[in-house]
Amino acid sequence: MATDPRNPTDSYLSFWREYHMCTLTTPRPNGTPHVVAVGVTYDPKNGLARVITNKHSRKVANVLAAGPEGARVAVCQVDKGRWATLEGVARIRTEEAEVADAVARYADRYGRTPTPNPDRVVIEIALTRAMGRA
Repeated sequence: MATDPRNPTDSYLSFWREYHMCTLTTPRPNGTPHVVAVGVTYDPKNGLARVITNKHSRKVANVLAAGPEGARVAVCQVDKGRWATLEGVARIRTEEAEVADAVARYADRYGRTPTPNPDRVVIEIALTRAMGRA
């Protein structure tokens, strides 16, 4: 069931505030999907999802390989019969303030502050679609 990523239902937003690990799917340069487990934060007000990660990761390389237009990606979480997917265009953010904001959002959702990492970056996803059953 499709929903507006900037105006989700209360139950959809509530599901994204619960503690759930997610998957991030990025396209490899050869077009095949690369799927990994990640923590994701959802910011409907700004139409964004964020993933914090190491700048040397395969997922970052996949996003960068897509060029300045960004990579088409999806994040998904599942809990029994409930599921939610956010789709959009990913870009890499390296600015200190953006990384700090993403870390704070992660800490709020997942209940722990990640260990400091000078190689941390943010995969920022400008959302174009949301769907699920939450």
